Amino acid sequence: MKTRIISSLILIPLLYAVYSGGIVLKIAGLIIGLLALKEFYNAFGNIEIMPIYPIGVFSSVTLYCLALLNIVWYIQFWLFISIVMILIYILISKGVGLVNGAVSLIGIIYVVFMSYHVILIDDVEKYRYFVWLVFITAFVTDTSAYFTGYLFGKHKLCPSISPKKTIEGAIGGIAGSIIVSAVFGFFMSEALLIHFIIIGVIGSVAGQIGDLIASSFKRRAKIKDFGSLIPGHGGVLDRFDSILMTAPVIYYYIVFFIR
Repeated sequence: MKTRIISSLILIPLLYAVYSGGIVLKIAGLIIGLLALKEFYNAFGNIEIMPIYPIGVFSSVTLYCLALLNIVWYIQFWLFISIVMILIYILISKGVGLVNGAVSLIGIIYVVFMSYHVILIDDVEKYRYFVWLVFITAFVTDTSAYFTGYLFGKHKLCPSISPKKTIEGAIGGIAGSIIVSAVFGFFMSEALLIHFIIIGVIGSVAGQIGDLIASSFKRRAKIKDFGSLIPGHGGVLDRFDSILMTAPVIYYYIVFFIR
């Protein structure tokens, strides 16, 4: 526990990036995305699947460069470029090229595109403070679920994917997310308080689903953690796996129900 708490201090620069927004957040997002993508690809190398990291790097850098240049329809254009590169690789490669290419594309979409929704929220200037809810719902859920599960957990949630997770822990995670999101919303915009509470619910559920998805990938790759960069937490992707789901869910909630 002490190691986990000390390691959490590593996240302080990220909090500064979220607070600053704009270019600072984009740079931080790109760095974290590249590290997480590397871990994702390395995981599949453990079962002799070799994704193409250079294509992943080029795709990631291209996405953030297009965003900085504010090019119209840049996400569609970026996705087109990424898919074409993978298809060309499959075309010219032999043997297991199809499998390698498929995992490469999954990594780009799962890690890079999903996490990029943090930047999309930040770009919604009037509601950019909602970007904090991405991390509040994810991290508070994780902490609340851990302690609730430790104290009261009896019924397994998904034993075939993550044996330690319990239904009681999941409920505790949602409750913690609702409370902290509501308190945050009360101080930020009392008029939108109901939306903060709803996001506390859906963000928590999304984060827990994201965590289970990551666990499923790890089981298929026959590994315990994606990496060891953050002591007590594993790798970058182990720490941010839930955010890959909370960020898109919160962004689209803003787009459809608030904006």
